Amino acid sequence: MAASAVLTASAQRRYLGREHKKDEPTVYIISVKESDTIWSNNPALAQQHIAAQRSAAAKEAVADHTQATRKGFQQVDSPNVVFANHQNSFSFAIGGYVALRASYSFNDAVGNIDMVPYDIPIASNFASRQALGMDATTSRLYLRAIANPKRLKNPVIIYFDADFRGGSRGSYTPRLRSGYVSVAGFTFGRDVTTFCDITAAPTTIDFQGPNAYNFNFATMIRYELPFLNNHMKFGVAAEMPTVSGSYGNTFQSVPQRIPDFPVYLQVMWGKNRESHFRASAVFRNMYLYNDARQTTTDLFGWGVQASGNIHIGKVLQLFMNGVYGEGITPYIQDLTGSGLDFTPNPADNTRIQTMPMWGWQAAAQINLFSNLFISGGYSMVQVQHKNGFYSDNQYRRGEYIFGNIFYSLSPRCKVAAEYLWAARKNMDGANNHGNRINLLFKYSF
Repeated sequence: MAASAVLTASAQRRYLGREHKKDEPTVYIISVKESDTIWSNNPALAQQHIAAQRSAAAKEAVADHTQATRKGFQQVDSPNVVFANHQNSFSFAIGGYVALRASYSFNDAVGNIDMVPYDIPIASNFASRQALGMDATTSRLYLRAIANPKRLKNPVIIYFDADFRGGSRGSYTPRLRSGYVSVAGFTFGRDVTTFCDITAAPTTIDFQGPNAYNFNFATMIRYELPFLNNHMKFGVAAEMPTVSGSYGNTFQSVPQRIPDFPVYLQVMWGKNRESHFRASAVFRNMYLYNDARQTTTDLFGWGVQASGNIHIGKVLQLFMNGVYGEGITPYIQDLTGSGLDFTPNPADNTRIQTMPMWGWQAAAQINLFSNLFISGGYSMVQVQHKNGFYSDNQYRRGEYIFGNIFYSLSPRCKVAAEYLWAARKNMDGANNHGNRINLLFKYSF
């Protein structure tokens, strides 16, 4: 027969870097196998044996899921409920949060739930002056399973992560963000692109975050290897490409043929390796069809990035990234989907060219108390000229400034307030800016 036991424990607060309050799971549900023979021969010994199994399995399962919970931009808290079998050869956790964002935009509203400089209207009108917003689509649900097979030295991690931004604005359609299997350094499935340094960006209420950051998802095969006592880490991946170009009248889109190849090398230091610096690169071939020559051609895109997260004691954290390249709009947030991977050559529309682009962001977080921090920063993206520009209203520069305060009412309940300023400038010099105030209520489970 089989029995299940529920163990409860009080939440324990502890300092873990970016998020000031973390707590251990408050409920563990442990499946324990029992036999009628044991119960009938020595019930007292059986109960002691079961209790020991429950305690060991609970501790191991909690440790596994705590270690598997990543820190960084838009990452979830550790789970509140963990299920495990009596030997912890398999455990399962469920968690997530409900997040309500309220916003008020003024002095020209951005036509987006998030503060995206690319979407700032250049020409003001009566409809874009002010706007009220309320949004719960970023509420999250995740499932994580961890198997510890005897034949493998490493655990197998299966992870699913969803929010409600899969459809049109306000539809609350579920969307798969991540879905992958990770084992022995390999990751198979969908995850944040390997080019993104997920701990290099600050915490913002604004879901998009700094416009020079590159928090996007990709379907991939990735390999990562920590070495030198976890002071260094190497990663390389083959990722499904996403191409967004302007084809003009001479070129047409075709299915892509070669994956993008991001690679990085990271140096870490500190007692818990909490500080780091990362150098990254990405290489891509973009395929398109030339109607004039009736042949398929390709364009080479590339990008390099430096990023980091530096802890100065427990009080101050610094975040930064700088990126430069050609034809890399999926790896710069403000340019994703902008059609600027490549454009027709203004001097000869029968020819095509990749667009040079760059951006950087820097931010600081000051931890005033264990449950209260303030942060602020600046971010900028620019698309360079190349044989002139394709059109007068083509995006040239976007800027993003934020300041916020986060307060934890409890380890799992947070409130926050934020001010945002963003601006857009076109190739012809036309420009505009917008302002927004955000409020956040978030409860994790």
